Amino acid sequence: MASVRAVLIDIDGVLTVSWEPLPGAVAALRELREAGFGVVLVTNTTSRTRASIASVLRGAGFPVSPEDVLTAPAVTAAYLADRFPGARCTLLNSGDIAEDLAGVTLVGDEAEGVDVVVLGGAGPEFGYTALNQVFGHLQRGARLVAMHRNLYWRTADGLQLDAGAFLAGLEKAARTEAEVTGKPSPAFFEAALARLGVGADEALMVGDDIESDVLAAQRAGLTGVLVKTGKYLPETHRSAGGTPHHVIDSFADLPALLGASAEQ
Repeated sequence: MASVRAVLIDIDGVLTVSWEPLPGAVAALRELREAGFGVVLVTNTTSRTRASIASVLRGAGFPVSPEDVLTAPAVTAAYLADRFPGARCTLLNSGDIAEDLAGVTLVGDEAEGVDVVVLGGAGPEFGYTALNQVFGHLQRGARLVAMHRNLYWRTADGLQLDAGAFLAGLEKAARTEAEVTGKPSPAFFEAALARLGVGADEALMVGDDIESDVLAAQRAGLTGVLVKTGKYLPETHRSAGGTPHHVIDSFADLPALLGASAEQ
């Protein structure tokens, strides 16, 4: 912990819930900035662009800019350009993220000759007709790229189903396996570290999802910190496939954790 120079921070459930700041989160992020820590906000959120996310967070008092935000859609765009250049892609997602998919050739879900099906975050768009069209493309040989495997997320109204619940069914029905670009993909953490200019041993990841945020980061060599906010559930914590390096009540406690480590 004494070597930590930068912090990767999940947004939903860590800094905010339904885009409303959690208690002490704004002050804690300001404290990290003032202490000189590098910061990048890493999120599987697929309903907003990087610029939109930064604007909402700034309006709530967080000291962030679009350059501080790394989203699953932005990483997906880079992944598609590298692995499937020029591919005809159809997108199933809730929210307008076209700005962060610049360079990706998007076609309608009823188009023929689809090369790649891209699955974003779930919402009303994930009805039978849309999912069945995706299933049809997969049966005809299209590759499946998913921005994440999140099963649910927390809103002001409680836990809500996310794309991972539908992704599992599509994989089984189409007898295929998705290529995942967002968390917990190692490539996602590598992209964040590259943006910060630090090694994994110099970075810390803070998240409310023990598997996709914390344990995935730890497997990538980062220090993991689990917060008991957002989607955190005691039973999920107990049944997890590993142990977080640190567990704190909320993001507001992170500066003290880092400060105590530095003093030691």
